[in-house]
Amino acid sequence: MRKLLLVLLFVFFSSYANTDPLLVVTELSPPDQILVNGEVAGKGTELIRAIFAKANLTPNIQMYPWARAFRLATMTENTFIYTIARTKERENNFYWIGPVSHFELAFVALKERDDIIINNTEEAKKYKIAMQRNDFSTDILTNLGFEVVLTTDIQKSYALLVAKKVDLIVDDPELINQISQYLPTPNAEFKAIYNIEELKVDAYLAANKHTDIHYINALQQAFYELKHNKDNLKKTTVP
Repeated sequence: MRKLLLVLLFVFFSSYANTDPLLVVTELSPPDQILVNGEVAGKGTELIRAIFAKANLTPNIQMYPWARAFRLATMTENTFIYTIARTKERENNFYWIGPVSHFELAFVALKERDDIIINNTEEAKKYKIAMQRNDFSTDILTNLGFEVVLTTDIQKSYALLVAKKVDLIVDDPELINQISQYLPTPNAEFKAIYNIEELKVDAYLAANKHTDIHYINALQQAFYELKHNKDNLKKTTVP
């Protein structure tokens, strides 16, 4: 009886391990999500691939403008998305598998713009700002009364900034120099003007609400096992 039970369990879990690749969507966000020879790569993507491998699942990772990636993850069953901010408004719209990154965003301007001075979030309202549609930061700032120019992805926001059609965009201060190579004007220089306290949030690997619960369970288990192993490694390497 015990051998039969083990065989049945093996067949059951194998049926999920041998599925076709699962759609995983993301956006350009160097260095975590980049394209290398047509394939999505980067530090953050390596973590996503490791989570799926640990769960014996195969990801089909595709890069889209954020608005399209968000729409696909919202409307298509068995579809995953990273890195997506976990907010109160989104809480019931996705399965939240695990935090894979952290956002601390700032208002960003062209380096030459010495005329832009911001001492608090409210003061930024007098400047013209480009932000991505369906981005958590856009939702938060519009709820705070900001009027923004909506774009489909971060590249288009930067393009408007470089063209001086807007004064500001919103991005991670540590990443603003790494996106230059993905712009039509790679020599453009940027600077963080003001860190936005309201835009500090964990970012997750998440899944469409109609995703097979077996995939969710397998990926959550894989995430926590990898996290546990990483935490243990840190403990053993501390002098």
